[in-house]
This record gives sequence, structure tokens and C-alpha cells, in this order.
Amino acid sequence: MASFKIEGGHKLQGTITPQGAKNEALQVICAVLLTPEKVIINNIPDIIDVNKLIFILGELGVKIEKLAPNSYSFQADELNLAYLESAEFKRDGSSLRGSIMIVGPLLARFGKGYIPRPGGDKIGRRRLDTHFEGFINLGATFRYNKEEYFYGVETDTGLQGTEMLLDEASVTGTANIIMAAVLAKGTTTIYNAACEPYIQQLSKMLNSMGAKISGVGSNLLTIEGVTALGGCEHRILPDMIEIGSWIGMAAMTRSELTIKNVSWKDLGQIPNVFGKLGIQLEKREDDIYIPAQESYEIQNYIDGSVLTVADAPWPGFTPDLLSIVLVVATQAKGTVLIHQKMFESRLFFVDKLIDMGAKVILCDPHRATVIGHDFQSQLKATKMTSPDIRAGISLLIAALSAKGTSIIHNIEQIDRGYENIEGRLRAIGAKIERID
Repeated sequence: MASFKIEGGHKLQGTITPQGAKNEALQVICAVLLTPEKVIINNIPDIIDVNKLIFILGELGVKIEKLAPNSYSFQADELNLAYLESAEFKRDGSSLRGSIMIVGPLLARFGKGYIPRPGGDKIGRRRLDTHFEGFINLGATFRYNKEEYFYGVETDTGLQGTEMLLDEASVTGTANIIMAAVLAKGTTTIYNAACEPYIQQLSKMLNSMGAKISGVGSNLLTIEGVTALGGCEHRILPDMIEIGSWIGMAAMTRSELTIKNVSWKDLGQIPNVFGKLGIQLEKREDDIYIPAQESYEIQNYIDGSVLTVADAPWPGFTPDLLSIVLVVATQAKGTVLIHQKMFESRLFFVDKLIDMGAKVILCDPHRATVIGHDFQSQLKATKMTSPDIRAGISLLIAALSAKGTSIIHNIEQIDRGYENIEGRLRAIGAKIERID
């Protein structure tokens, strides 16, 4: 198990380019299973979760070629479907939550898809019902092996388009159902579909392969089934979660940073929410420029009441950035209530921040009140363990701003979502090293 050793209190300066979006990569890489033709995907992030998925596809028989550091070609023309029922797949698939999204394409193209109960972050219950109810609505039969925690869906007669209302606007659930529906007979209508930029990108990619998806960008999707899909070339968006992480890092370390090629039109509420925390952002063409700020003040509501930052399905604020907002607020001037509505247990890392001297009151599993220090009192270095990807990066930001040298253990959690983070941070002046 590796750790980071971080000497805090140093200002950063320079330019940083965000990696490709992890959440989009997991979806569009699964979509290559829908066609026997070659699919080229560019701007794939070199991170543990994505590399695990690429490995699983290779074991399944997909021909994979690395064309450049972040570009791959995939061809799923000769698959080994027996792998899906092997002990190796039960081991490989259970370690990656994103592997659930191979089920929709396999079901659509081959009439069957299996998955072990997936892993991923320990951030409360994350049900798979939305995925499987969607498949059942399309005419699949569901089976579950309780002893082996193994799920499956099958159809002998092919999938049939239908109308469905999702019980929650699940991003991965919507992606999986779209991929199943594009090869179904007839028309599928999905109400309460997730409409995040990741889903929009997946839909655009599938349409370029010959799918007929309309309503892209809304929560009402209409999919006319086609008999086959072809190859395409696709480029993944920059990772909005990483962009938010760099904004938070610049604010906490009082640094001047330029974040390159951020795709402003796909950032939604992110610049607005950081603006409410008092952080200055400038749009310079498609870059974000953050000037060095000695202080940033949280805006209250018009009536003077305390600002609440809450997550919500897109176009609301993404839950993946709430932990970043929370840590940034510890050095703001003012008070903010952080309300994590969509997941449980994601705020439980605040005890580490309290150990560092932050003023945070955990109201319940979903809400925390942060009283900012306004840099009058610096956080102090400590030893801590990263519980999940987003809490891990938040603790890293806290350590970069703290007085003294911090150690963060279990950094594999950070590596799951951030490519070569210590190298990229050192390039802008951070004092960070990886120790085994």
C-alpha cells in the first residue's frame, strides 16, 4: 500500500490540463461491445478504474490496441462469452463498479449479460435496481445467484422497445439502458433519464455509430432501435471533477493557476458554486484563470441566512465535488451548510479535517456545517487514510494548505480517479512524494 508525503504551506503556480473524464470513459468504453467494427476513443484517462475496465474487455476477447498515451482502438468482433461465467470474471468484475455497464451492450447484442456484485467506493447503498428494472422492461429475464452474488439478464427472443419511467435518474443506469435499447426492436422512451454531459457524450457517440437517440441533453430520451451499429472515433470530455479539484486547490493554497481546455459549456453549476464561496474565476477562451487570493468570502443568501450547497441530478451540482467544496470552505470567511443528498457516508471523512483544526460540525450523515477560518488559523499536518476517491483528493488539498508534513495512506483510492497526480502537482510547485 502506497502513501503520499506532503509538505504543506507552499504556493502553487502554473498551468494544468485536466485528464479525460473518468465517468464518461467507463461508459463509452463499454459501448464498444455493441459493434464488431473498430472503435477509436481518444483522451482516455490513465487511471486504475479505467485500466481495470480495459483489462476486463481484453479478457472478454476485445482486440485492444494502444495508439498513443491516451488513445485506444477497440474491436469486439470475436468475443469469448464463456469468460462471463468464469471465476476470473467474478474476481475481476467485482472490484470495479463501472463493470456493470457491460451488461446492457452484451444483452442487446448477444441476448445475455452477467455481472458479479460490483465494488467501488464505500459511500452508502448504491442500488442496481434501476439497471435491472430497465432490462426487464425491455423484455429480459433476470436471475440472481445469492450464494455467489452473481446477477444475470437473458433474452431468447431479443429486446423489445417500450416506455419506462426510471425510479431514479441514475447516470450508470441510464447509460446501461440506452446501450441495451439502441439494438431493441421498436421504440424505447425513457422518462427521468439522467442527462449529465457523460450521458450526452455517450448518446452522441452511439448516434455517430448509427443509433437513433433523440432528446439528448434532456431527461426524456426516445430511442428507435436499429439492427446493427458501426465503428466510430470519439473524444472524451475533460473531467469536470478534476477541474473542480484544481479550483479548490488553487483557493486553499492561495495560488495562481490556469486550467486549460475545460469545456466551459459542460461545467454546469461548478463555476457558479465556487463563485458563491468567494473564489474568483476568469473565463479566458476555453480556460479557467484563477488569480492568487489572500481571502475568499462566502456569500450569504439575500435575507442574510447561511448559504447551503447541496448536490442534485444534472443540471444541479455534482455530488462528486461536495467534499472539495467542504474542504475549501474550512478556510473561507463565513459559514456554509453542505448537504449531501444523493449518497450516504460521503461526509464521514470530516473527522480528519477536524483533527487538522477545521471547524466542522457533522449534523447527520448527510449534512455538515463549516465555519471558515479565513486563513487566520492554518490547518495542521497529520497522518490520515483516504476512504474513497473524492474524500482522498479533499484530504490532499487540505494537506497542501496545512502547516507541516502530512501523510495520506491508501492512496490507491486517489489513483482510481486521478492520473499521475503527484507528477502533475510537482510540476506546479507542490512538495509531494509517493512512498511505498
